Amino acid sequence: MDRKVRVGIVGMGQGGSTIYKTLRSIDQIEICVVCDLIEKNSGMGMARLDGVPTCVTLESFLKVPNLDVIIEATGNPDVQEQLERNKAKSSAIVEAQGANLMMYVIEEKEKLADIKRLKGELDTVLNSVQEAIEVAGIDGKIKYVNPSFSRVTSIPASQRIGHNIFDVSPNGALARSLRTHEPVFAHRGQVGGTSVEVISNASPVVVDGKSEGAVVVFQSITDIYKLMEQLKVSNQVIDDLQSRINQISTSSYTFDDLIGSHPEFKSALDLARKGARSNSTILISGESGTGKELFAHAIHGASLRLDKPFIKVNCAAIPETLLESEFFGHEKGAFTGALKTKHGKMELANGGTIFLDEIGDMKPYLQAKLLRVLQEMEFERVGGTQTIKVDVRVIAATNRNLLKMVKQGDFREDLYYRLNVLELRLPPLRKHKEDIPAYVHSLISKFNRKYGKHVIGLTSQAEELLMNYDWPGNIRELQNVLERAMVTAEEEIINHKSMPNLLDPQKTIQQEQVIGRIMPIEQMEKQMIRFALKRYGDSVEGKKQAAKALKISLATLYNKLRLMS
Repeated sequence: MDRKVRVGIVGMGQGGSTIYKTLRSIDQIEICVVCDLIEKNSGMGMARLDGVPTCVTLESFLKVPNLDVIIEATGNPDVQEQLERNKAKSSAIVEAQGANLMMYVIEEKEKLADIKRLKGELDTVLNSVQEAIEVAGIDGKIKYVNPSFSRVTSIPASQRIGHNIFDVSPNGALARSLRTHEPVFAHRGQVGGTSVEVISNASPVVVDGKSEGAVVVFQSITDIYKLMEQLKVSNQVIDDLQSRINQISTSSYTFDDLIGSHPEFKSALDLARKGARSNSTILISGESGTGKELFAHAIHGASLRLDKPFIKVNCAAIPETLLESEFFGHEKGAFTGALKTKHGKMELANGGTIFLDEIGDMKPYLQAKLLRVLQEMEFERVGGTQTIKVDVRVIAATNRNLLKMVKQGDFREDLYYRLNVLELRLPPLRKHKEDIPAYVHSLISKFNRKYGKHVIGLTSQAEELLMNYDWPGNIRELQNVLERAMVTAEEEIINHKSMPNLLDPQKTIQQEQVIGRIMPIEQMEKQMIRFALKRYGDSVEGKKQAAKALKISLATLYNKLRLMS
């Protein structure tokens, strides 16, 4: 192997640094030393990073042995003379002029390399694009076509390059742009010499303000139609996915959101926590508004399925004709209006939880299908034959007496026992009014955030109004009443006037009468007893609640009623 040429460079300014960067990449050259009076010069730092010895005096430089070439890049006559006088006889000096020439050659070589690299990149881009490209000079002579041109037109490049565009395609977009020196957009026509119909865009090629030719880019209309079909299919897929995403939700409440100290409520809460850790089917029973859906959310959120879908179905809200399709989905064309395949709630809930609200309103024929899902975890879409397997945890809720419905033949007995693996019974709000203050505190915080309010509480009259009301709509009604009050409230304390729907008109009139005139205590007492019985009813249970509201014993109430008769 030949020995490398040993080189030393004096002067590491711009010129010397350029030469250094070029020579260090040549395998046959070894840069042995560089020298510059300015040690902090960037060229010196570059050499040190490369591990090349550096020095700041010519004396040190000339001590380096066996240099074949000394490149003097300073242009300083004194430096040139000292090098000539003290160098070894075997060393050749390339002075500033020679170095400049070398720099020029190197720079031109680098420019040429850049041009070649750019041309290679441009060729790669042009050869890879799907659109056909054709380039012609100002005289119309075709200079270039890319591979896609031949693919679209079936004309080989050799039969196109060198011909004149005005001869082979005089009415095309490229010829038109050459004539007018203007861009041409969305030109529809046939490629000259073929029957291929294309859409073309052409534009002049301008160099230093002078038109040198033009370029056209076109695509087959057939290809465009294919792309439109593909786009249509893609949009359909996106619409289907969006439809599925819109139907999927996650649990919105946790057990921390469930407030209550009543024994029945606490028992249901404790059972729900235990049930959440299993995959057992759960039946939640209770009057409307008692929080059955909140319990379902909390159970899902505490289960191993918490990161999977939580799908809610209100069995009473879906039209009977659509109920089966909503549950199990349908195939395209299964019935009039089934324009595409639809995934049902059961399929959307796969891996997660499905909450069947108002299960008592489900029709018998659908009860049979639901029973199969619970037993086999499989079903078919409406109009379909393929069996779809799912893994779904079912939570059902009802405000009806399912056991009574079973005895009457309105609800399947086998489905009832499948659903009632674990039953949670939620008490009505009238049975645990002691929890109302806690509910109110929580709801005030919630609605303060929602409406930007700063309510801090209720007046004693407002609190008494809430505690004395029977709450047929349970917690949901309490929430609606308080939300309405906070929307209209202008003070930090909500008073009873913000809850007009809870005020008894007769009681209000009576209160105004009391204010307007003096009434005997005995008469007032009788009226209060009548109001209480009217509100709570004349049954034994109603009388118990009336006595509690009047803050007297049940025996005392009976005595007073006997005296009033």
